[in-house]
Amino acid sequence: MTWTVPNILTVLRLFAAPGVAVMFLFFARPWADWFALVLFVTAAVTDWFDGYLAREWDQESKFGAMLDPIADKAMVVIALLVITGFSGMNPWILLPATIILFREVFVSGLREFLGNTAGLLKVTPLAKWKTTAQMVSLAVLFSTGIFEHHFAERIFGMDPGTLGAILSGELPDELNLNLLLWMQDVTFYAGVLLLWVAAALTALTGWDYFAKALPFLRDKTA
Repeated sequence: MTWTVPNILTVLRLFAAPGVAVMFLFFARPWADWFALVLFVTAAVTDWFDGYLAREWDQESKFGAMLDPIADKAMVVIALLVITGFSGMNPWILLPATIILFREVFVSGLREFLGNTAGLLKVTPLAKWKTTAQMVSLAVLFSTGIFEHHFAERIFGMDPGTLGAILSGELPDELNLNLLLWMQDVTFYAGVLLLWVAAALTALTGWDYFAKALPFLRDKTA
């Protein structure tokens, strides 16, 4: 394996995947959310750069082709676990997350079973859109935790009556509580919507791979 820049970026993205979860072990929220968001977005950006550089510099390799989808799946799966856990197992997040995880396991098992013929299941443009939708939705949902915990920090110890008066406009909102609450709601609903779009694209690509593999799964007749 040659340590080209694209391959190095892919390896760094693979190691960044568990780093997203590790942030919540060493830092309190909302700092953990900030660090996880920055790490996740930075790693997601390298997903575009490593492929672009590999093509531009003619540095495409078997190692990179093998590791790239693994790094993408590791990022998505770990981020889904973190967000699903901190959402309190919200069914609007849990269900699309389940669809995405089921498809990834199913297609990985399908490729393993097909062995040498798995090369026929090439990545399609729709699959690339699927990955993009997954990463964008997860980044948006990470930002929800940031607004949620900044809001919680600012109202800590505040009298409920005072809080209600600020939110209703009876008292001046010097802490920007209404803005934080609005951003929390916007990012949550936008993130959930994007996650459902990602789940739909994930299911479609899974069915596409299954349909292409079906001829190789049929038993030979005598």
